[in-house]
Amino acid sequence: MKKNNKGLFGILGTLLILFLTGFLLVNGVAYYSYAVKKTALKDGTVFIPSSTSSIEEQAGILFREGFIRDSAEYVLFADKRGYDKIYPGKYTIREGMTYRQLLGTIGANRQTPVNVTFNNIRTFEKLAAAVSKYIEPDSAALASFFLNPKTAREYGFSPETFLGMFIPNTYEFYWDTTPEEFTGRMKKEYDKFWNDSRNDQLEELNMTRQQVSILASIVIEESKYEPEMPRIAGVYINRLRKGMPLQADPTVKFALKDPGIKRILFKHLEVDSPYNTYKHAGLPPGVICMPPIAAIDAVLNYETHDYLYFCAAPDLSGKHVFAKNLAAHNANARAYAAALNRQGIR
Repeated sequence: MKKNNKGLFGILGTLLILFLTGFLLVNGVAYYSYAVKKTALKDGTVFIPSSTSSIEEQAGILFREGFIRDSAEYVLFADKRGYDKIYPGKYTIREGMTYRQLLGTIGANRQTPVNVTFNNIRTFEKLAAAVSKYIEPDSAALASFFLNPKTAREYGFSPETFLGMFIPNTYEFYWDTTPEEFTGRMKKEYDKFWNDSRNDQLEELNMTRQQVSILASIVIEESKYEPEMPRIAGVYINRLRKGMPLQADPTVKFALKDPGIKRILFKHLEVDSPYNTYKHAGLPPGVICMPPIAAIDAVLNYETHDYLYFCAAPDLSGKHVFAKNLAAHNANARAYAAALNRQGIR
């Protein structure tokens, strides 16, 4: 009887071992097939939103976007590999990638960076619209953060000067960058921009970074022609040092909230605003646009001369003519006004 029991248990044990071996073999083969199976159906870019909460949702996105044929297989392989954390972001997919390669990219947070470019910005709303083209937060979320007075103060600026912290350029970010992360990075870039050389120039000018940015924002609104920017900056610095009002037309346009005005008239000069530099001497309280690097460097490297006035050239080329006294300036201004009249610009 004992002999038979041993024989029975021996047979059962052998069958169990064979079953387990077969089970493991089948699953191993299945796992291996998932790992090496060419799964990605096409080249492309997939965006995993921050709201994604599970591997199942992630698989669903890949399926709906046409990158995989079977979302259940993706989930099964992810489960076997222990991928259970979701990393939002932008990811590059190549046709023929296996599950192992897909999870090794998306499941390991190997994002594809995005290049964020902005310039010629006058308001935070426009900055938010420009940046939201490249990163996940929409323009409303970005603008809300930028325009919160607490945000400006947190970085050492007033709401009026804060736009000057954002140096126009192209920067590399990840798509899932938050408004807080974006702004923090911009502060780092701002501090990096103000290197020892530029800080030395600040001391020579006896101006602060923010004052230079304010003046640079006026210079760029006066002229987009880079070679004459240092000369224009020199005019304004001469006027500041003599205590003369800047009398900068772009600040009046800013006060009127109408940058499209073609011709500043006497009625425009009556606007009651600290940005009306015909009524108020010194710099206005803030930037009137986001000054580009060229304009900031034009102020720091301003041209030394005796000019106190300038006026748009009568050839309407966008360039300017300069004068050392009011009589010469008035003659230049009459020539420009006549050119505008000939063009029917009122």
